[in-house]
Amino acid sequence: MVMEHGTDKTGPARDDVMKRLLRGELTAERSLRANEEHELQPAGEDQPVAAWSPESRFRGGTPSGMTEQDVGLRSELAQHLGRSLYPADKNTIIETLRRNNAPDQLVRMAERLPAHERFGNVQSIAEAVGIHTEQRRA
Repeated sequence: MVMEHGTDKTGPARDDVMKRLLRGELTAERSLRANEEHELQPAGEDQPVAAWSPESRFRGGTPSGMTEQDVGLRSELAQHLGRSLYPADKNTIIETLRRNNAPDQLVRMAERLPAHERFGNVQSIAEAVGIHTEQRRA
């Protein structure tokens, strides 16, 4: 390649060095983006509040012993708590819900949990706060 102030020779060795440098920069940039915390964001003030429509039917099927509202609450609770939390105590559950911008209703429910109990999954939390759960077959 000819430049204004002289000749700059390139070859396979220099190409390899440039590729490694570029690859390193791209990998570092990707890692930074991947490490950014992806927090759940609350709905904006101008957004409608989602609610069950009295005319609609829950399409996923409602397990025996549960209402559509029970299914929705348990699902929302699971969404805001994630999978890597367990086993967890009351304070950890409340902190996680707040950090993930859970609705106040879920935080209030978690505040009713027994103080010295550890919960192994969403099902045990749902049962402890009074959300109806599936009736198990005998």
